[in-house]
Amino acid sequence: MADDGNWAPLSPYATGVQGRCPRCGQGHLFKGFLTIRPRCEACGLDYAFADPADGPAFFVICFACVPSVALAVWIETVFSPPFWVHLLISLPFLLLTCILPLRPLKGWLVASQYIYRAREGRLQGSPNDV
Repeated sequence: MADDGNWAPLSPYATGVQGRCPRCGQGHLFKGFLTIRPRCEACGLDYAFADPADGPAFFVICFACVPSVALAVWIETVFSPPFWVHLLISLPFLLLTCILPLRPLKGWLVASQYIYRAREGRLQGSPNDV
């Protein structure tokens, strides 16, 4: 991130959700579904700073899993359907709402880490503050 002065700041929403490099907006952020590339193929930005940890999973659990499970419980209590109905309705709904948002959320969190220069916290006055 040393030569970032030559790059115009880009929106973490636009670049992250699309899975693009947070610095240039051209290169790809992912090399698989959720695996982050080592560096941008367009501008060479090293993605070593990127560590969204469990952030994407936390957001998916809070905002997607809970409504999905609520739907399954509602279907069960109101209709008492056979098990195969849950396999056709509840399971696909759960998988779609829990798996599809992971990549855009991870991209957004990585881009936000870059834009806001997020890093591991340090105590003031520690020997590493030099």
